[in-house]
Amino acid sequence: MKLHKVTKVIDFCYGHRLLKYDGKCKNLHGHNGVLEIDISSNKLDDRGMVMDFGDIKGIVKSWIDENLDHKMILSVDDPMVEALQSYNEPLYIMDVNPTAENIVKYIYEIILTLGITPLELRLWETPSSYAAYSEG
Repeated sequence: MKLHKVTKVIDFCYGHRLLKYDGKCKNLHGHNGVLEIDISSNKLDDRGMVMDFGDIKGIVKSWIDENLDHKMILSVDDPMVEALQSYNEPLYIMDVNPTAENIVKYIYEIILTLGITPLELRLWETPSSYAAYSEG
């Protein structure tokens, strides 16, 4: 099957730390994350598009800016949650360990609820490391 595909890139900053991990990432640290959103279709709309880049940005970046950008993403089980909340630090709490794999899957699930069905998402934590999620 022949497909058209578009990719929108969204940058955001976040912090996290990993539980049950013995490396450097067990400590609070931050990333300049890059989210790549692939959307595909076997036909174009009446404008000749898979989906308008501005629409993708408007929908997804708005959610990321409101919920994840410049926030510490932590597991509900992380003992740092209470301490950081006591200082009114901006947090986003996940039910799972906030690995890149879990964060990208979570964003994928959120994007579905916003009316976009991605082919694949990639979350770059560093310029050389990313986690991807798709349901294909």
